[in-house]
Amino acid sequence: MLSHPRHVFRVSVQVIVLLAIGMAFFLRIPQVTGPSMLPHVQPGELVLINTLAYRMGPIKRGDIVALHHDEATAQTFLKRVVALPGDRVRIESGTLYVNGSAVAEPYVSFRDRQNVADITVPPHGIYVLGDNRAESEDSRTWGPVDENAVIGKALIGLWPPERLHS
Repeated sequence: MLSHPRHVFRVSVQVIVLLAIGMAFFLRIPQVTGPSMLPHVQPGELVLINTLAYRMGPIKRGDIVALHHDEATAQTFLKRVVALPGDRVRIESGTLYVNGSAVAEPYVSFRDRQNVADITVPPHGIYVLGDNRAESEDSRTWGPVDENAVIGKALIGLWPPERLHS
């Protein structure tokens, strides 16, 4: 039995309105301005951010998150989570160590030779780094970031279209 066209239209409009409300409250689409996440995220790219993700589940190592590290500015940063609360982090000649083990980071194409002394991520903190280590302002400079500074999880690049990825 086919549905009445009015019913189909009403349901379609309701779904569109619900999606629009969801996007307005739970999704953001900032434009990337710097090179710190190259090659994974390009400058000028628009990235879809799920602001509800970490209300539904925990932050995980490897997630790319949108965050504000400085309350004085409204600047949004995209960074990769490399360590969680209680983890010990150090960087020797550009190699990341978490809890004493070197971390394989296939997503890092632009390394540096920086050293960072041993630090333990505090409760409710995360340690974040840019994929382009040579040109990233991140936890190496700021220290661990409070979980409350996280806006959401980066899901997919939206623009330009040839950069669509997850």
